[in-house]
Amino acid sequence: MELCNQTSVSTFILLGLSSIPYLRILYFLIFLIIYTITLSGNVLLIVVVRIDSQLHTPMYFFLTNLSFIDICFSSTIVPKILVNTLSKDKSISFLGCASQMYFSLALGATECFILAVMAYDRYVAICNPLRYKIIMHRWLCFSLAGASWTVSFLNAVIHAIFTFQLPYCKSNQVNHFFCEIPPLFRISCRDTLFNEVAVYISGGIIALCSFMLTIISYFHIITTILKIRSNKGRYKAFSTCGSHLSVVSLYYGTIAFMYLRPRSSYSPDRDRAISMLYTVVTPMLNPIIYSIRNKDVKGALRKKLAMKTYK
Repeated sequence: MELCNQTSVSTFILLGLSSIPYLRILYFLIFLIIYTITLSGNVLLIVVVRIDSQLHTPMYFFLTNLSFIDICFSSTIVPKILVNTLSKDKSISFLGCASQMYFSLALGATECFILAVMAYDRYVAICNPLRYKIIMHRWLCFSLAGASWTVSFLNAVIHAIFTFQLPYCKSNQVNHFFCEIPPLFRISCRDTLFNEVAVYISGGIIALCSFMLTIISYFHIITTILKIRSNKGRYKAFSTCGSHLSVVSLYYGTIAFMYLRPRSSYSPDRDRAISMLYTVVTPMLNPIIYSIRNKDVKGALRKKLAMKTYK
């Protein structure tokens, strides 16, 4: 281990989840199952939307963006967890750690933006149904998605540069299961106040603004739904939004807890559990909650399977 005499490190040690042998095997199996479900569910959604022309709508375009984000997000983190859980060598190179932090941060921010855009899409669909196709035209959809990806990846570049210019002379042991900003700050021998302020500012602009836009959209959505006289129509409108709102609350809540809090509240065990929710669990739940329960997706899937069987 490289300790205090050294001002830089070439590798980091990810301490992971547990050093107890039977727990390591259990964690490996749980993460392997979660990762398999995540990949299968999100790939299935992308394929179904791609092959069914009836699903070529703004809502499913943004859902496929979300699925692609979840595949990349999970693949950035979980394979390394699987290797480290069973391996004695828990090291990750300096470049590998920087890349993992960069892509997880960029993809996490992109998901915030896409969730906000999806809320806006539902707002237009429910509050302005007659003008929906005019407002949510192809160019706007591509522009919103493109801007979400571009801003997020540029933002991540800034934080990656700031974070990995810090001297890591306290230790090279990261008390976490992947390279994330808060645990890396803890092992730096320089005051990280400037870096933390930068995180608060970008976190406020991205996470809080996205969340506020989502809440404003849903305020108008709920107001419109309550004016619907038909119980059936009201239920249908609520069902299309309830799943999205529940995942939004879970995702934004855990992100805000991790990145927008004072340094005095740091707790390694609690932070690992919180990080696991938005890096591992949410990517698995998204295709299930958003789409596999969706009648249009299930209908398209049944139709394609029936056509294959018939042939």
